[in-house]
Amino acid sequence: MIRNVAGAVLALAGATAAVWSPFRAWYDGRHGRDYALDELFTGITDAKADLWWSLLLPFAFAALLTLIGVLLRSRPLVALAGLVVLGFTVLWMVRVGQYRGGLTVDGDGTGLGDGVANALGGGVLLLLGALVMAGRRRRTRERPVGRRGTEGPGDEEAPRPYAPPPDAPDPRAAPVADPYGAPAGDPRESSGPGAYDPYDPYDPYGSEPTRTFEVPGQDQGRDQDRDRGRGQDPDGPGTGPR
Repeated sequence: MIRNVAGAVLALAGATAAVWSPFRAWYDGRHGRDYALDELFTGITDAKADLWWSLLLPFAFAALLTLIGVLLRSRPLVALAGLVVLGFTVLWMVRVGQYRGGLTVDGDGTGLGDGVANALGGGVLLLLGALVMAGRRRRTRERPVGRRGTEGPGDEEAPRPYAPPPDAPDPRAAPVADPYGAPAGDPRESSGPGAYDPYDPYDPYGSEPTRTFEVPGQDQGRDQDRDRGRGQDPDGPGTGPR
């Protein structure tokens, strides 16, 4: 922020000096507004130029670029304005040197005047302003934090690695008993007497003996049949040979 303000002040000061320079003496008391713009490309003459077709036109254009660059905080525009001012000033000096046979600076008011100094100083201030300005910063888009129940990039949470409490036993260290009756652990991993024999098939459902359970209904029916058999005579009717 401070750099942009300082650069804007320098740029505006340079643009003001550049626009004011055509109204000052440039060479031998002749003002810059008296030099026609086309004379910079065809050659300098003694004819007096129109105001808006003089050196004022490129300097006014440079001032317009400066204003736009300051408002937009654009360093390239401000630098371009400084190059325009310096470029036309140097081109004028080359043409006047060809016309006069050289450039001189005298203390009695002849030779180069203060208008040239204003133009050169204004161009330098414009370049300094462009260097001091920080320019426009690019805005980076931040991901919005979504609320619960809404879909959005903020709802996605990175998976957290599972870490058991420090006092909890390691579930991989203690063997887990088989719910179907198998002994805890794998007997193939045991050592010592009764260790696993590779030729002995391993029973995954345990080695306990098979247990039988009596059904109450069937036992009662068997007892009744047994009692009936005891009460009948084996030689009774219907049981002997006919």
